[in-house]
Amino acid sequence: MAGRSVAVIGLGAVGSRAARQLLSSDQVPTLTVRDADADRAETVGRSLGSTTTAELPPYTDAVEADIVVLATPAGTHGALARDLVARNRSVISVSDSIDDVTALADLDSEARERGVSVVIGAGFSPGLSCVLARHASADFSSIDEIHVAMSGTGGPACARQHHRALGDWAIDWRDGGWVRRRGGSGRELCWFPDPIAGKDCYRAARPESLLLAPAFGGVSRVTARMAATRRDRLTARLPMLRPPHPEGGPGAIRVEVRGWRDDQRHVKILGAMDRPAVGAGTVAAVAALSVLDGQVLRPGAAGLAELVDPVPFLAELARRGVKAAVFEGLTG
Repeated sequence: MAGRSVAVIGLGAVGSRAARQLLSSDQVPTLTVRDADADRAETVGRSLGSTTTAELPPYTDAVEADIVVLATPAGTHGALARDLVARNRSVISVSDSIDDVTALADLDSEARERGVSVVIGAGFSPGLSCVLARHASADFSSIDEIHVAMSGTGGPACARQHHRALGDWAIDWRDGGWVRRRGGSGRELCWFPDPIAGKDCYRAARPESLLLAPAFGGVSRVTARMAATRRDRLTARLPMLRPPHPEGGPGAIRVEVRGWRDDQRHVKILGAMDRPAVGAGTVAAVAALSVLDGQVLRPGAAGLAELVDPVPFLAELARRGVKAAVFEGLTG
């Protein structure tokens, strides 16, 4: 859609990749970027080329763009999105914080009235995991369970958020209501696409159930787990003992959908393997392009399971190098 502008706020491991992916599209001839760190904003803006405008802090005015990708640290997305929606701007949020997801979901009515989109959890997981759940559901006449697991982290902000999540309360959807369970409990061996393979995964304060339960009416169980080591679990309620790596290594997601097909019990498992920051940045960019091109299914605030057609979305991700896989083994 011609004449619409795009901005990225937050230029860490995820935001900088989202910016590059956006600039690789003909739909985004120019881009505005911001970051709380002036040196980072200037460096990333310069690396993106002459078609990028890097605005430096302090920021006294709101960013001038029709679609804004929020890749700032967890806990900041609710207030930023509220201001943007009030100015009739669409928002793409990559946050995997329960507080952010809840605050963004509360903007649904206003976003619908204003005819703008608030795409919640447009990262690796939630994000790609939500698209895979919607894609898998096409093989069922009805579904009653969705179980998501993830392994790996993106940049330092992502690693800190995952550390907090493992020490906080998990929220599961079960039989029509929310159930709180202690983070770090419920160990389950989950198999991810190679080379990640099998990992012990545990409950954590992950927002997938908050996005998937509303998207799939009638589902009775939605859970989310994350891979962790013994040390991760023991230190989850303490400050991080060492600074996180600038970017985590390979990661993966796994989405298991259970239900009925042709009067028989059916299970389908989809997954993806990539560096989480790469996957999240690509998903965020494709989500922004979907809004830009008018390909979202409705205005308002929701996750990708409700807002996009999974087939073209996954095809575009694959074209950009982020590919899904189908589990080919046997289930018990």
